Parts: sequence; structure tokens; C-alpha cells
Amino acid sequence: MNYFTALAAVLVIATGTVSAARAGDQGDPEQGCDGSTYEMVDCFKAKTAQWDKRMNAAYQGALKLAQSKQREQLRAAQRLWVQYRDANCLYWDLGEGTIARIQTVDCMYRLTRTRAEELEGAAETH
Repeated sequence: MNYFTALAAVLVIATGTVSAARAGDQGDPEQGCDGSTYEMVDCFKAKTAQWDKRMNAAYQGALKLAQSKQREQLRAAQRLWVQYRDANCLYWDLGEGTIARIQTVDCMYRLTRTRAEELEGAAETH
């Protein structure tokens, strides 16, 4: 086997490994979302779904630990937060080109993760 054939084989194997790693990013919340636009959007949606579950669990936990007057305020704040997140990320969605799709799902991911962490912290302080 000559040098160029060996090099081509290594590149094909390496490219396949990178694609497989990208496809697996959705399962690890700490992994980056690289790849094609479709792969990136799909990855961010999966990560957002994971953080949304954590956020909802933390929200339910915070409601249980809160005093009655705090519960109503937390419910109101959560409803307003969802409205804010959706309106804020819609700004990016109204952009042009495929980058707008990536910016939108990244926005949803970042804000959902931040809110989940905030609610988890609130549950820990009670």
C-alpha cells in the first residue's frame, strides 16, 4: 500500500469517527453540538429537552418546599419566565439564513439550562 492510499484510509476512518461522535453528542449535556445545521439543531433540541426535564423537576421541588405565599409568586414567575424565553428566542428565529435556526435553538438551550440551574439552587437553599 502506498503512502497516499494509507493516508486516504486514515482520513476516511477519522471522518467516520468524527461523524459518529457528533451524532452521539445529544446524550451528553456537556458535549458540544457540531456538524451540519440539521445535526446542530437536533443536538440543541435534545439538550434543551434534557434541561427542560430538570427544570420542571426542580420547579416542582421548589413548589413543594415553598411557603404558600411563595408558591403563587413562583408560579407567576415561572409563567412569565416561559413567556420571556419564548419571546427572546423568537428574536433569533426571525433572522435570515440557516444561522437563525442555530441561534434560536441555542437560545432556548442556554435560557432553559440557566433557569433549571437557578431552580435547582433554590431547592437546595430551602
